Amino acid sequence: MMPGMQKEYRSLRRRPFLAPVWIFALAALLALAAAAWAVYAASTTVVVVMRHAEKAAGAGEDPPLSPEGLARAERLAATFGVADGARAIDAIFVSDKVRTAQTARPLATRLGAPVVILPAGDLGALKARIFDGYRGKRVLVVAHSNTVPEIVKRLADGAAVPPIAEDEYGTAYVVAVPRWSRPAVLRLQLP
Repeated sequence: MMPGMQKEYRSLRRRPFLAPVWIFALAALLALAAAAWAVYAASTTVVVVMRHAEKAAGAGEDPPLSPEGLARAERLAATFGVADGARAIDAIFVSDKVRTAQTARPLATRLGAPVVILPAGDLGALKARIFDGYRGKRVLVVAHSNTVPEIVKRLADGAAVPPIAEDEYGTAYVVAVPRWSRPAVLRLQLP
């Protein structure tokens, strides 16, 4: 064999041996990236949906909270106002009515959480904003007796929720929405 051909022959012999190593390394990196994405994407969004606190009687179309309602808003802040990062509410959604904002204000002040105001009847925008901006986080939604059941139904893929009576103010629903599983709903009675 000629000296130049012998060198070329040796380099050809090494290439097939190294090719499977590089292919395996590339496949392992892709698998690791896919696993990291799966862990990141497997988050659960927790949404607490409740009606606003007691409103003042006979105060027009957009009444403020009554003294009982203001006291309930303070109790809500004490209940959910844990500022620990692992358990704190990350955002609060309210309708464009005074009573929902007043219900959420003590909690938002205590936590420093952002308050997002959306029109009372735009439930599609509410769901989109929750999952676009707060997926994997904990969110509080303060709504109205006629919209709470529909919000829970939309978040929980059609779960049956009974209507809320006109004098019922302490009921809250905790909706856990995992990325790859069915949502779960828990009904609570708040103080």
